[in-house]
Amino acid sequence: MSADAVVSRKGAHRWASGHPWIYRSAVARRPDAPAGAVLVRDASRHPLGWALWSPASEISLRLLDARADAVIDASWWRDRLRRSADRRASLGGVTSAWRVVHAEADGCPSLVVDRYGEWVVVQLLSAGVEAFRGPIVQALGDVLAPAGILARNDAAVRAKEGLARTTELLAGDVPREIEVREHGVRYLAAPWDGQKTGAFLDQRENRVRAGQLARGRALDCFSYHGSFALHLAQRAERVTAVDSSGAALARARENAARNDISTIDFVEADVFDFLRDAESRGDRYDTVVLDPPAFAKTRSALAAALRGYKEINLRAMRLLAPGGMLFTASCSFHLSKPMFLDILTSAAADSGRRITLRQLLGQPLDHPEVLTIPETGYIKAAIVEAD
Repeated sequence: MSADAVVSRKGAHRWASGHPWIYRSAVARRPDAPAGAVLVRDASRHPLGWALWSPASEISLRLLDARADAVIDASWWRDRLRRSADRRASLGGVTSAWRVVHAEADGCPSLVVDRYGEWVVVQLLSAGVEAFRGPIVQALGDVLAPAGILARNDAAVRAKEGLARTTELLAGDVPREIEVREHGVRYLAAPWDGQKTGAFLDQRENRVRAGQLARGRALDCFSYHGSFALHLAQRAERVTAVDSSGAALARARENAARNDISTIDFVEADVFDFLRDAESRGDRYDTVVLDPPAFAKTRSALAAALRGYKEINLRAMRLLAPGGMLFTASCSFHLSKPMFLDILTSAAADSGRRITLRQLLGQPLDHPEVLTIPETGYIKAAIVEAD
């Protein structure tokens, strides 16, 4: 056995095509080494570069550096993290929370780093990157100088890597709640127990855009902590925020009070039921936001998800007042952009309305989508207008 990995022609081609993952089936010779970084060679034993090695994972190798002479140490991580942080430098002028490292999209496979003011929340999502916990924490301290670093290592994917699912403090201290400033709006993030690493940072610019278009009577579906509703309330006369979680709406009320907003009505209800009842009553809204959770978390769930997305978009289109705007999104990776547009087209056809596509939207600067790595992109969004 060897500490190097040898990959098949198929595996080498995958790297050459711009995707950093090599699956177990394409590893011709497994390295005799624990999780960490290994040198990878092709079938002719030519070096292809260094990769994160995860012995138990279906994704065995994740490309780190195509230089055969690279040294993957704290200095390497510091340089990679600094370049990633520098690409987001402009965001500090409009928000206090953003993603510093978007995993594969920033050349740091399976590593997520989110900044909330002076604190940092990380996710180490593979056995290979977990092996570099110490150097990564050291590099984050050097580059970002945070007051505390929290690991939200509770993601389900860690189980596939043979890793424990935990939430633990890695350095300093991190509060249970952190106020986020976002384009003039303030809300509380919950880094220890909130969704993702504490907040939905990936919809930030889309929230701003929806707020710019808001007017009249507005409806925010799947409101969660009210992030969209807070932006809608900047221009709309009245906003109805709907979510099935009473606890989430309690946090949303706190966020509204934090912004001195009194024009949001919070409704605890199943969104599907709410939309159905609103349609039967003949309600009309000038602005509607649909930002549902991922209906298709697995490929096998896609068929049911398509029906769910179709239903909520159809009902939302029927609720629009003449000239009304709908912002609609999907965060399901398994739902492709063409599928998303097909859903909107089908819903528009069944709505009995003339629906015009005004804008297609995606992810913000700090969540870059690399064209050759489809897994880096998952948000699809559109703004449509009803006649």
